[in-house]
Amino acid sequence: MKIIGMIPARLGSSRVKNKNLRLLNGRPLVQYIIDAAKESNIFDSIYLNSEASIFEEIASESKIKFYKRPENLSTNQATNDDFAFDFLDNIECDILVQLLPTSPFVTASDIKNFVETLINQEYETLISVSNIKIEANFKGEPINFDRTKQTPPSQLLEPIQSYACSLMGWNTSRFRDNYQKYNAAYHGGDGSVGFFVLKGFALIDIDEEEDFLLAEAVAISKNLEHGSPQYYSDTTNAKSETDVPSILVKDGVEFNDLFDVNKEVVSIDKILNEMPKDKSWSKRVIDSESNSMTVICQMPGEGNRKHHHPDWNEWWYILEGEWEWEIENKTQIVKAGDIVFMEKNRKHKITAAGGNRAIRMAISRSDVAHVYE
Repeated sequence: MKIIGMIPARLGSSRVKNKNLRLLNGRPLVQYIIDAAKESNIFDSIYLNSEASIFEEIASESKIKFYKRPENLSTNQATNDDFAFDFLDNIECDILVQLLPTSPFVTASDIKNFVETLINQEYETLISVSNIKIEANFKGEPINFDRTKQTPPSQLLEPIQSYACSLMGWNTSRFRDNYQKYNAAYHGGDGSVGFFVLKGFALIDIDEEEDFLLAEAVAISKNLEHGSPQYYSDTTNAKSETDVPSILVKDGVEFNDLFDVNKEVVSIDKILNEMPKDKSWSKRVIDSESNSMTVICQMPGEGNRKHHHPDWNEWWYILEGEWEWEIENKTQIVKAGDIVFMEKNRKHKITAAGGNRAIRMAISRSDVAHVYE
């Protein structure tokens, strides 16, 4: 199976002049998606698709390929269907993945997971989308709520899905069939269509001047060192933290893998076998808008700092070893196979006990506040 990544980048732009060449924190906008695509290591070839020779120079410097599209497919009137079909008319592949340079914060992991989803789920078209949990109307009529009922908390609303557009993937045989039948293939036409949810900075798409200003601020901010968020509290000496990576580091966890998440099937045994045997580590497995699950391993005597969660209940499943569980100043030992529930506002501290490593599965949410004395 031949998988091709195609980055469309024409020179002209009606809303932001030469936006694909404009510098974003010192780098051309188009360079961000090129670097992410290369880092994903998922493509047999990556092409920069443009009518302008300056992009051929960028492709050469980046050690990717260049496809020169016809001038008539580089106007404001040219459609995605037309220039993608033209590309497929000249470049053979089984899977075509389009990566937009106007989404500079799509990561290599996003791209790799997108392509693996397209292939493993056997979709003929895969569309990147944003889950938006807010009441929405279409032509004056509600889509995901009932006007005659109280609205639920936003986190419980059925999300609407808007196109993120930054990543699109097609089985090329289905694309050609749809294009020849409907003169359109971008949205999937006939065949199986899937939706891949992008989150966070990956959803930033540059269309207007204001988008560039936002992206510039994000690009600069991502290079800065950020401390834990601080919150107003009526507890004199309490400090609230929500940044899980820094929390784990402060708790002495040496190795943390928190971003390779939400695989459809995961083997816990494989995680336990592959992760370090003689030092502390964490491996996040699930990270969704409703909950997260992280496997945490610590050596005897290691543990976290006493804290509580003001607005969230959590629970744990003990996978291996023993833990000393201090809850509201009362201590007990929990062992492999035990399930521990922690109601919000209860102060607790966890310490690995016994003579061997201890491993727990923590089920909570990635943005829950941890309040420390």
